[in-house]
Amino acid sequence: MEFLTKPQIALVQIEHAIENGIDVAAWTCDELYGRDGKFLDGLEQLNQTFVAEVPVDFHGWVQKPKILRSGPKNKRGKQKKYPRVARRRPSSEVRNLLTYSPVFQQQSWQKYHIKDTNKGPNVWEVKWSKLWRKEGDHGLPGRRHCLIVTRNVLTGEIKYFVANGIPGKKGVTLRWLLSVAFRRCSVEQCFREAKEELGMDHFEVRGWRCVHRHYYVAQLSQLFCARVRQEYDDPESPEQDRLTVEQVRSAMNVWLSAADTTPAVQKERYDDELEKQRYHQRRNEQARKSHTKTKTKRLNASGIDVSKIKSCVT
Repeated sequence: MEFLTKPQIALVQIEHAIENGIDVAAWTCDELYGRDGKFLDGLEQLNQTFVAEVPVDFHGWVQKPKILRSGPKNKRGKQKKYPRVARRRPSSEVRNLLTYSPVFQQQSWQKYHIKDTNKGPNVWEVKWSKLWRKEGDHGLPGRRHCLIVTRNVLTGEIKYFVANGIPGKKGVTLRWLLSVAFRRCSVEQCFREAKEELGMDHFEVRGWRCVHRHYYVAQLSQLFCARVRQEYDDPESPEQDRLTVEQVRSAMNVWLSAADTTPAVQKERYDDELEKQRYHQRRNEQARKSHTKTKTKRLNASGIDVSKIKSCVT
């Protein structure tokens, strides 16, 4: 079996998804995939929109450089490789573009309410510019992209994103790109649930078939819990009363363990489980309110009123 890197595996999975008729508005990924130019090239070839987080040493140009198609030989009489980028316009790392490029220096940070979390509103400052990134093995600039730089207003953490959608072109907006860029938390939550609640990482085997069988069972369990949650959850109910996959898994464990007992024992166990879940819902809601109050207070102390800044929350 041929060895494939994670970005190569991801491209194969994306191709399978497209072949099966799955239409995705935009793909997003972390630095591991964003640093891989061939992965981004593959998404371009598949005509897919992406918003990829990139490392600080990701290279590109904020102004399209001149491409030399021919020229003199070097001092040793050897013909230089063409086409090539003019020497006066070398590519720069995105962290240097943010620090030294007039395109970014002349911009002021724009505050955006990115999303609401269990710990309060998430606010980031944003700058953006057009970007031409290196494409292919030749390292020449390709089509026009968008470089988005975000900075957390409370922690100072900086993230860089490259998107092949340009704000103002084909109905694309900066708010939509930001909402896509920061949407990975739902994917991370999916893996956390599978590992912590459904035992995806609890396998004690080494064989290829055994590991895949374990993954299939974990994924089917997660799908079952998600379907039960979707069927019995009430979207109109308050946040503290909404079901979670953890609660569905816990309830199913109680139901399975009490299936062979008497009706009286079953009722006792069901009532205990219901009371425990109500307790955790009340505790989680109180924690959410407390965290939100603390974070809002910190934002207000920094002169930020969440209700008066641009928002990506729908």
